[in-house]
Amino acid sequence: MKTKEFQELKKKDAAELQKLVDEKRTEVMGLRFSLATGALEDPSRLGQAKRDVARLLTVLGDKRRSETSAAKSAEKTESAPEVLA
Repeated sequence: MKTKEFQELKKKDAAELQKLVDEKRTEVMGLRFSLATGALEDPSRLGQAKRDVARLLTVLGDKRRSETSAAKSAEKTESAPEVLA
């Protein structure tokens, strides 16, 4: 996954990212089976697929944390007591 593709991932929503994670994990599983049976010609593809899963999970985690912090800050501003002068 190139840097440009990684930047594009940041623009996707959480549901799309989760779908991509599931697809990549399935790919990793298939590559592991291929490696075990000796059918995998390029073993580096397995490592690359694992790194792609890690990148996706990083972006997904960042997105979820930012959504949570935004919701918490919105709660704080709504529940802040008014100061009477």
